[in-house]
Amino acid sequence: MYVSDLALDDFRSYRHLVVGLEPGISAFIGPNGQGKTNLVEAIAYLSTLSSHRVGADRALVRRADDGEQPGGAVVRAKVVHGERPSVIEIEIIAGRANRARLNRGACRPRDLTGILRTVVFAPEDLALVRDEPGVRRRFLDDLAVMLRPALAGTRLEHDKILAQRASLLRSARAHRGRGSSSMESMMSTLEVWDAQLAAAASRLIVARIEVVRRLRPWVESCYEAVSGNQSEARLAYRSSLLAHEGAIEPEPGTGWDAVATAESGLADAQAVAARLEVAMGGLHEREIERGANLVGAHRDDLSLFLGSLPAKGFASHGEQWSLALALRLASYEMLRHDVDAYGGDGEPVLILDDVFASLDDRRRQALASMVVGAQQVLVTAAVDADVPDGLAGARFRVAGSEVTRD
Repeated sequence: MYVSDLALDDFRSYRHLVVGLEPGISAFIGPNGQGKTNLVEAIAYLSTLSSHRVGADRALVRRADDGEQPGGAVVRAKVVHGERPSVIEIEIIAGRANRARLNRGACRPRDLTGILRTVVFAPEDLALVRDEPGVRRRFLDDLAVMLRPALAGTRLEHDKILAQRASLLRSARAHRGRGSSSMESMMSTLEVWDAQLAAAASRLIVARIEVVRRLRPWVESCYEAVSGNQSEARLAYRSSLLAHEGAIEPEPGTGWDAVATAESGLADAQAVAARLEVAMGGLHEREIERGANLVGAHRDDLSLFLGSLPAKGFASHGEQWSLALALRLASYEMLRHDVDAYGGDGEPVLILDDVFASLDDRRRQALASMVVGAQQVLVTAAVDADVPDGLAGARFRVAGSEVTRD
């Protein structure tokens, strides 16, 4: 698939932009702060309905210099799958629910999920190795939704139930000692939320396990390519449910067969839901004391290893870059080989946002050689010299949020 046309209104620094694109490699060149990243961020937003740079959509609406603040931003693109184009549009409305259109007809925003697949590699991706588990959970969930777009609804449902159950736990903590009738009512309601959260969380966990299983061989081969065979990259799903049940945490020393066995025990949604419900029931007292949900998909993690050591805390800066890059390239390869999607045309648009300047020459050349044959690659760079010679293609100049083609 590829994006053939992009239009922006009041998105980030762009008052209005229309730009035509084509398959192959397109590089957007310009000094920092001129709008390159904003442009590719808009394309990625249509894919995941979230920004890879900020958590709040409000920041995506252009801030007017004249004091007249736009009410929202519009991102519109024509996406081509084989010979079949789709026009997708999202209206980002500050302080309100977003609106969406598919082929000019109104739809729910989540109905756009899966129409455009993107994989973004940006300097912020070091967070995949360095930062807290939430970053890696989002990484897995984004990929799971691209593989199974119906999971977008499950993800929203899970987060809503999680927040409502946490609110009930805090209320129960506040009402302790105020009378047995109110607590009995709250505990009865809590059991209902247990079942609902367990059902939604189990579907997410099973989807993540599928992603990890499919991603694993690609991470190993991509890390080998970008690192020059320096060490072996491994990944494992770290489950709060398994930890609660007393299972051994995934570590290289325990043997990868044990890791695979543990993950296979999380592959049946109905069974996982039943186990989660039991775990939640046994944690009610502790959860009320802390006012927090203590077991489930929201407390899981993706463990990353280089050789026999955890990447977080032990990997060098260069190794962290290589591993982050391998995770994104592996995502691209996994989606590209998802041959059942879109009649065999599920290859994602690959976005390389200001990454070449941060890589040494060996990693630059390795990355360039791996992506040169992709159906569509969008590159941003401050200067032409940052783009490897092997990535010949269209060149666009970006200055003051104006885009012109060479």
